[in-house]
Amino acid sequence: MEYTKNSISSGGLSGFLVAVFLFIGAFSSAGAYASDVIKVGFIDSLTGPISSLGVPYDKGMKAALAYKSSIDGHEIEVIKLDDESSPSKAARNARKLINEDKVDIIIGTSGSPGSLAIAAVASKAKTPFISLAQASLPADQDWTWMVNIPQPASLMFDVLAKHMKNEGVKSIGYIGFSDSWGDSAYKAISENAKKYGMSVISDERYARSDTSVTGQVLKTLAKHPDAVMTGTSGTPGALPYLELAKRGYQGQIYGAHSLISSGFIRVGGDAVEGLVAPTGPVTVADQLPKGYPTRAMGIKFHEVYEQANGEPAADAFSSYAFDAWIVFLDAAQRALETAEPGTADFRLALRNALNSTREVVGVHAVYNFTPNTIYGVDDRAAVVVKLENEHWKLLEADVKINN
Repeated sequence: MEYTKNSISSGGLSGFLVAVFLFIGAFSSAGAYASDVIKVGFIDSLTGPISSLGVPYDKGMKAALAYKSSIDGHEIEVIKLDDESSPSKAARNARKLINEDKVDIIIGTSGSPGSLAIAAVASKAKTPFISLAQASLPADQDWTWMVNIPQPASLMFDVLAKHMKNEGVKSIGYIGFSDSWGDSAYKAISENAKKYGMSVISDERYARSDTSVTGQVLKTLAKHPDAVMTGTSGTPGALPYLELAKRGYQGQIYGAHSLISSGFIRVGGDAVEGLVAPTGPVTVADQLPKGYPTRAMGIKFHEVYEQANGEPAADAFSSYAFDAWIVFLDAAQRALETAEPGTADFRLALRNALNSTREVVGVHAVYNFTPNTIYGVDDRAAVVVKLENEHWKLLEADVKINN
């Protein structure tokens, strides 16, 4: 039928307009929240006890945005919230980002307890989450909505335990945080020590906010370990080493990859000189052998970071945020093939894309994820370094060109 001014009666016009409005309404409803903008929620600990990690993460995100801020014509908007180093605040931030800001994905945060809190919220709300700290949900929750960027403690402490064995260490004194990271680190070093014929002979803990670890250090030294290592992170992680130096300890000191930061070196000073730790290869990118799989990307990161922040990168945490961005960009590129940002379909497509990440080269690792694993790294993600004159020196690197 051809519609003209004379052919539509008053009643016919009314019916026609109703039909048009119903069609428009249906169309709008189908794509009510579709958007040309991809929204990323970024939760970080910019204040509080673990801000020494959160500030580098923030600088890493600045470098990430400078590296790439759009995908196939879709601008990327980052909504940043400070969780103040509080897991409960991290959870509230996650709910706000999902319910009010309608983000497509969340990246965060600076500590394992906070990341665990975000993961629980994101899983329930079916929103993808890329964790910057080690986190894993209970078995009865759907953790396919989350992937971890940092190397698992089991991998990093395996590399470290090998080094300890080669140095003749037989007994290890352990001092760690009294939280989930301290637990994970203790479990990992204990299992790997046993694997290489060593033993962990003490397990002392302290809170991140504590100002003294005298008791913990004295109890550890009373057992006369060959070496002392910690399961700590950031500037609060320097406390045991300061006390060890005060007590005249002359043995070898070891630490976790979570200590690699300029803040830790600044606070620890002479007390942390000679510390041996595992880390991602980006920390010593320019020292890596040519052909190392992440070398070129690591050098590129250092260039972009300095351009974005006006200073060189001196930590391992900013590069975790950068790698989260690299993994996100790859997944979002593929998710856009089937869905539009701002929709449940896009969040599902993004989740599925994250879980099918294949050989994505970052600065810490080459990432591969499946629905059955939340850690996407292998031994290409681990090297051993030693702190000499306030700089990290590469000790060992297992070069694998074709893994």
